[in-house]
Amino acid sequence: MPNRPHPKDALDHLRAELAAGGATTTESTTRDAWLAFMRFGRTRFHTAPTADSDGLLLQYGTYAFSGRPMFAVNLTRQINISDDGEHDRHVQVHCELRYTPAADVDAWGSFHSWFFHDSDSDRDGWSAAMEERLIPLFGRRPADLDRYEEPT
Repeated sequence: MPNRPHPKDALDHLRAELAAGGATTTESTTRDAWLAFMRFGRTRFHTAPTADSDGLLLQYGTYAFSGRPMFAVNLTRQINISDDGEHDRHVQVHCELRYTPAADVDAWGSFHSWFFHDSDSDRDGWSAAMEERLIPLFGRRPADLDRYEEPT
């Protein structure tokens, strides 16, 4: 794992990819954020080479977390942080896009799908399948875009 960035720098890496792709404000499109997230997803961090130590998650649905219902697309990276080879905790780095309610996207319901590095899964296949789900949103601009990190 030489020359891999430390997981503590993951949020900075996500922010840099979003900035490089012009996806830092609500003026950017869903496509801009997705492409930046997938570039971020290709960066391998210093983690144990186990099937659950570094994963990507796409999830979406209509939620009322902040009071009024909004359709949210959450692009998440979950990374295992360990000390001396023992599992210590996970950290999740999020890029969350929220949209004003619209019948066409609200009808999608909710969905989630994981991809894990160092598993037998195909990242490019997963990415293509998730992109197909998001294509109807690609031209839309989110009402709000948030980037944050949280321990799990």
